This record gives sequence, structure tokens and C-alpha cells, in this order.
Amino acid sequence: MRIAVLSDLHANVQALEAVMNDVVNQSCEHVFCLGDIALAGPQPKEVTDYVMAQNEWTVIQGNTDKMIAQYGPEVVEFLEAQYPVMANAIADDVLALDDSHRAFLANLPPMLSLDVEGCNVLLVHGSPRANNEDILPEMPLEIVEEIIEGTTEKLILCGHTHIPCGYQTRTNQTVVNVGSVGRPMTKEPKACYAIIDFSQGGFEIRHRFVPYDNKLAAQIMSQRGFVGADRLADLLLNPVERHI
Repeated sequence: MRIAVLSDLHANVQALEAVMNDVVNQSCEHVFCLGDIALAGPQPKEVTDYVMAQNEWTVIQGNTDKMIAQYGPEVVEFLEAQYPVMANAIADDVLALDDSHRAFLANLPPMLSLDVEGCNVLLVHGSPRANNEDILPEMPLEIVEEIIEGTTEKLILCGHTHIPCGYQTRTNQTVVNVGSVGRPMTKEPKACYAIIDFSQGGFEIRHRFVPYDNKLAAQIMSQRGFVGADRLADLLLNPVERHI
């Protein structure tokens, strides 16, 4: 079975459309989505509507999905203290989304353990320990092993950092960060996702880097008008930092 694994869509219609065209061209049979669907991107309503309509997808909740679902003074205070641009973005996002969108995001599971063709797979957004914990390239292997301690799944899939990477642990587990569809933080800002071929308890993984019209996405982003929207638009063209 061939499965596409997407994460961190961040309301980017142009990136999502390009990736889904590639998913079809690569003959993927199913989609896993690891969350962060709507926050701080060009078109939060449109992307959330799209994901909600994909009844056959397997979707979990990202940290920013939870923030939108639980939006209130505590979320605002946290973001204003640490990521003020994101505080402005989420205030505008919640105006674009209605109760059905927020209910969808609220009811997504924080993680899932699945069996795919005889292979045990754990879907998380950040890490098995926390939805906002980073698994980044070039981390010491012992740190990665500490992060996944207590898990038994053969394959652990994550996102959150917007930077693809992978590890093979001494416990014979594979940890793969699938990167970001909607706000890639790679040298060339192409939409990134992973394809996994499962067969008889084993698997093969490859990252896919898909060009998309990031200039149009940045233009739509900047037109949202909140303070910091231009900065987020520029990150689609010249990624230098991730925020959250």
C-alpha cells in the first residue's frame, strides 16, 4: 500500500493543490495528515473546508489546530508573549472560520497508532511526548531515542518543524519528519511531504519536494491585512524562521 503523509498545511491552497496533484500522479492509495491545517496562512477557510471534505483521510490534531479550537485569553496571552505575529494571525483566522471548522479541529485525535500492512505506525504532530516538541535534523540520536521512549511502533511519523529529516534508532524504530506542505522551511521553499510504500510488515520512505506558486500564495497572504501578514508572506518566498 502506498500512503502519502502530509503535515503543516497552514492554509496554503496553492501548495496543497500542487501536492495533491502529485499524490494522484504518484498513485497513492491513502493520505495521512499530521495536523496544523489552518493557522497563519493565506486561506484558512478554504484549506480547512478541503480537509473536512476528505472523509477517507486519516487526520490528527496539530498544536495550532488545538489553539484555534481553544481560542481565548490564554491562547492570546501565550502567543503575544512569544510569537506576536501569530497572535495577530490567529485572531484573524478565527474570524474566517465558523463553529463547524473549530469543532472539526477540536475533535481531531492528538495521535494515532495504526497497523498498515503488518507494520505498526504512530502518527504524531510534534513528538510522542508533546504536540509542540521539535524533531529536527542533526539531533543526537540519544535525544531522539529519549523523545520516543515508551513507544513500541516500528515507524513514527511527525511534522511540526517544517524541516524534513529521519532517524533509525538503536531500538530498531524509524522516526521520520515529513516536512511541511504549506510553509516549508527548506533552502528551496518547495512544498514537502512523504510517500511510504508498505508491504509485508516493511516499508520504504521518500520525501517529495513539489514546486508550487508561492508568489501567488504570498500575495494572498499579504492581502489578509493584519499586522505581520507581510512578514508571513515573505516566509513563503524566503524561509528563515519557523515561528511555531
